[in-house]
Amino acid sequence: MSPSTGAEIGVLVVDDQDPFRRAMAAVVEETDGFVVVGAVASGEESLVAVKELRPGLVLMDVNLPGIDGVEATRRIRQAPDAPVVILLSTYDEDEFDRAGCDATAYVSKASFSPERLQEAWASAASAH
Repeated sequence: MSPSTGAEIGVLVVDDQDPFRRAMAAVVEETDGFVVVGAVASGEESLVAVKELRPGLVLMDVNLPGIDGVEATRRIRQAPDAPVVILLSTYDEDEFDRAGCDATAYVSKASFSPERLQEAWASAASAH
């Protein structure tokens, strides 16, 4: 979807650390065509928020207390109308196993930017 259609992609931000939630939300707000529809601090909260808010995109921290981001992503992606999920972490991608969770992409928090968000979204759109 492009901003010219007037439709923005709703984004749910999931991170247990408030500074990272705020930083990710700021990047989303700076990116044309995307708008934050919610922000939660746990995998459990993300499952509820996805059902209630129906975002088109979830930015999911990998390392969460309780249900971690990989497991929450797996559960979210099982729904027939599931949103795109992009995993984010301060860890290198080879430090965790995301196999089977059906996340569209992994982006390190250090490199998360409007450009990376748009690239990951474009990649997700071309895969479907």
